[in-house]
Amino acid sequence: MIDTATRKGTRDNAAVGKNGADPVNLRAPGSIEAYRADFERQPAAPEWLRSLRAEGMARFEALGFPTKNEDWHFTSVAPIAEQSFRTAMINKAGVSSEGSTAGMVAAADLRRFTFDQPTWHTLVFVNGEFSENLSSYAGLGEKVRVNSLAKAIHSGVGRPERHLGKIAVFDNHAFTALNTAFIRDGAFVELQADAVVDQPIHLIFVAEGQGEAVSHPRNLIVAAQNSRASIIESYICVRDNLYFTNAVTEISLGEGAHIDHYKIQLESEKSFHVGTTQIRQARDSQLHSFSYAVGGSLARTNIYTSLDGDAATCTLNGLYLTDGVQHIDNQTSIEHIAPNCPSHEVYKGVLDGRSHGVFNGKVYVHPEAQKTDGKQSNNNLLLSPSARVDTKPQLEIFADDVKCTHGATVGRLDEVAMFYLNSRGIGRESARTLLTYAFAADVLETIELKPLREQLERLVLARFAGSES
Repeated sequence: MIDTATRKGTRDNAAVGKNGADPVNLRAPGSIEAYRADFERQPAAPEWLRSLRAEGMARFEALGFPTKNEDWHFTSVAPIAEQSFRTAMINKAGVSSEGSTAGMVAAADLRRFTFDQPTWHTLVFVNGEFSENLSSYAGLGEKVRVNSLAKAIHSGVGRPERHLGKIAVFDNHAFTALNTAFIRDGAFVELQADAVVDQPIHLIFVAEGQGEAVSHPRNLIVAAQNSRASIIESYICVRDNLYFTNAVTEISLGEGAHIDHYKIQLESEKSFHVGTTQIRQARDSQLHSFSYAVGGSLARTNIYTSLDGDAATCTLNGLYLTDGVQHIDNQTSIEHIAPNCPSHEVYKGVLDGRSHGVFNGKVYVHPEAQKTDGKQSNNNLLLSPSARVDTKPQLEIFADDVKCTHGATVGRLDEVAMFYLNSRGIGRESARTLLTYAFAADVLETIELKPLREQLERLVLARFAGSES
């Protein structure tokens, strides 16, 4: 179907352009001063949270925005650093506007983002602030606690301080440090031992209202022994505004826990998005992760997991679609610490226009992680001669009894397949749509949640066909 050029464990350096060069100096722009000013105006919080916030702010100011950082080699954050984004709930005069943003969004605005599933447990956040009126999550069961993180912090129920800031490390991650400095609200999901949530939990984060605003959603998911749930994070907008979303999700999987985690990024093409999901897995736990990214002028998604316990397993899959002058970057990291842990990863990208895609995937195998079985692949389809991609799959192995493979492909549509379809009466544009959709649908089929899979398939087909679903 696709004529590809294969690169194993190498970098495609031909695509380093405007957004691929390291900026000269982003350590102390005026935007950092704006973040410091908003940091000082935050509402009161418990002592442990004030201390954690202060650590995050101090680390962010020490690191500055990433420049000479290999993990950001192909992505310049200058478009973010050059803007003086202000916290969404604090206006430019420095006056707190707490409680004023949730009313900007109505239930009708969200209908097209709910996958037509009214029975799903849904929590809605507007500019990072929980909206009780737009949320519906009753009937979860006695062993499940789902709430706003701000409420959990205020009440102390569930003791979020046991995990908050202890999974998502920020020593060398500037955006995670910045998010930590502004921990305020997000979702808190706690599954007690043996808890099973039958219906998915859908977290919807809406950016709306204020130009040049930034929100820092912080989510904490704690799955105890043998618990199971499907959790979806959707990042959306209802109007095409300029804003910055800087999100962090921490996930703790206990022994035998099973979490299916989906991240859907459908934000404004004027916006900026940096999202980090960091997971810690105990013995026999299972993580299935899927990332779908189509929005944003500049968007970066990080998925990091550590397999800390014997026989823990993870699957990281993803699809990114770019057009125009979009820049979408995906970074994954799988750290094999314990033995007998399989990991499988497939990411695909379809790039059109003058867009730029980046994939950087790491698999790190510790000396103790014998019997590791790791597979990683990244495949990219370029629909335009001006589209670019940089792909960099990596393996670092320090154990001797392992089975690990990795590879990447970059190619264009196969003219032989096009000719075959054309010769059977299918026009060139229809053939192009069918072949492109087939390439993307291959990874979409790994989504086990049927309503989500079918809706994403419709969205992808509509995008390639040039019509609305």
